[in-house]
Amino acid sequence: MSLFRLTRPSADEIERFVAEQALLPHSYAPVGMTRDEQAPPDWTEDRYRTVLGPGREAFERAKQLVRRWVMFELGWIELQRPEAPIREGTCVGVLARSAGLWVLNAARIVHVIDERDRFGFAYGTLPGHVEAGEELFLVERTPEDLVAYSIRALSRPRALLARAAYPWVRREQARFGADSLAAMRRGMLA
Repeated sequence: MSLFRLTRPSADEIERFVAEQALLPHSYAPVGMTRDEQAPPDWTEDRYRTVLGPGREAFERAKQLVRRWVMFELGWIELQRPEAPIREGTCVGVLARSAGLWVLNAARIVHVIDERDRFGFAYGTLPGHVEAGEELFLVERTPEDLVAYSIRALSRPRALLARAAYPWVRREQARFGADSLAAMRRGMLA
């Protein structure tokens, strides 16, 4: 179960939660669904994309930002374990503050893309996440030699609160998408 609190969980609580979640299977099937271009039936699909700059140097910079999880540096969301390596099997916690609540979610990287002109990863939800599904974070060089950052999310509400407050959840998902794009654009300028 996701960790909902009125107060911020302690570092020990967060670490214990993520460690416990790491032992559990994903909370959905099929794991790896973001590899397919077609979304499975009955899943909500969100896509966000921004251009970060031109050329190989911009691409290498964008890859480093993804490796440092900069797309989660949003102020209202914090990645727990931002030093976590981008590799299959890595588990992380995502702590969000919204509507007066602290919500701690857990996810595990299910696949990594590391190609000449594409870099990123998808993570999938664990039982300790309010949603079920996968999210792909990708930087790539286009044929026009522009570097783009994109997010593709496939989700369904899992927790009772997420189902009951679905319009609010959808607003927060859109907020995350827009803020994540902005964080990557800021990262390119730093």
